[in-house]
Amino acid sequence: MSGEHPISRRAVTGALLALALGAPRLRAQGFAGLGSDAQGFAPVVPGRPLSFPADFGAHPDFRIEWWYVTANLRDAEGRAYGAQWTLFRQALQAGPQRDGWASQQIWMGHAAATGADAHRFAETFARGGIGQAGVDVAPFAAWIDSWRMAAEPPFSAATLSPLRLTAAGPDFAYDLRLEATRPLVLQGDRGYSRKSERGQASYYFSQPYFSAAGRLALDGADIDVTGRAWLDREWSSQPLAADQTGWDWFSLHLTGGDKVMLFRLRQRDGSHYFAGNWIEGDGRSQPLPADAITMTPTATSEVAGRKVPMAWQVAVPSRRLAVACAPLNPQSWMGTSFPYWEGPIRISGSHAGEGYLEMTGY
Repeated sequence: MSGEHPISRRAVTGALLALALGAPRLRAQGFAGLGSDAQGFAPVVPGRPLSFPADFGAHPDFRIEWWYVTANLRDAEGRAYGAQWTLFRQALQAGPQRDGWASQQIWMGHAAATGADAHRFAETFARGGIGQAGVDVAPFAAWIDSWRMAAEPPFSAATLSPLRLTAAGPDFAYDLRLEATRPLVLQGDRGYSRKSERGQASYYFSQPYFSAAGRLALDGADIDVTGRAWLDREWSSQPLAADQTGWDWFSLHLTGGDKVMLFRLRQRDGSHYFAGNWIEGDGRSQPLPADAITMTPTATSEVAGRKVPMAWQVAVPSRRLAVACAPLNPQSWMGTSFPYWEGPIRISGSHAGEGYLEMTGY
C-alpha cells in the first residue's frame, strides 16, 4: 500500500487507533495516546534480560513497539542529507492473538529523506495477520509493503549487521547498506528505560555504530551517499505518563567516535523527565542521570502552523559536553497521522559532529 491514498491510510487506521485508545484519551493522555491505561497488556518490569536475536522480533503482548533508523549522510561534495525508516506495531486490543484479518495488530511505516532545501516523507499502513507487514527473527527482516530492513550475509546477531534498508515515497527513495562492528547497546538499566518517576518504562536497545553507504534519490536527483546511522529498538505498553505531552530526543555522533543519546519527556506542569546514555567509541556505555543533563531550546521556528524549538543548547558537564544543535532543514516536519518533527542536526561547541532530533507533541 502506498502513501497515495490518504482516505484508506489515515482515516481508516486513525479511526481504528481512536477506537482502541478512545478518541478523548488520544488527546488527553500524552502524545498519540501513549499515556493511556495499559490494562491487559504485558508490563515492562526491571530485571528482564534482553535476548538476541529473539528481541529483534515483535512482542504482540505489548501495546506498541518500533524499529527505528536514522542516518546522517553526505554526497561526494560533502553536502549533508538525512534518511529515516520506521516500522511501528500497535495492538488495538489486549488478549490472545488472532489470525488473519481478525488480528488486532496494526502496522504503520514512516520514511523520509531530507536535504538542506527539501524534506520528503511518506506514511503507509497495514493490518496484521495477512503478511503485508511484519518482522521475522531469523533471518531478520522487518517490512511493510515494499519497504524493508533485512539481514544481509554474513549477518551477526551480536551487531544486528549488516542490513539492507529500502523505502520509497513521492519524490524520494533510498537503498542503503548498514554495517557495524560494535555490539548492541542496552539503554537505561540493562535495557529497562524508565520514562517517568511513576513507573512508565520501555525495553530499549540501540545500534548506534552503523556505517551507511548507498544511493538516495531526492526530487529527481540520484545521489551516492555515505555516512553514519543509528537504530533504536523499543517496546512498551505505556511509555508515557498521562500528563506527559511529548518528548525531545537526540542521537549524537561526536567526531571523536563517542555517541550520546538524550531525551526529555515534557509534563503539563512545566517540569521534565530526563534520561540519557554516553556511549564510548569502543562499545562501552554509561547511563546518564537526570541531573547530569541540560537541554535548553534557544530559538523557535514556524513549522506547519506551530512554533517548534529548533535551536538547542545541550550539555553534560560531567563529560565536558556543551554543544549547540542546529537543524539541517528547519522544515523537517512529518505530517503523518500523529505529526512530529524529525530531522538531521549539526553539532558545534565543545564537540563537533552530527545527529538526529525528534520532537513530538508540539
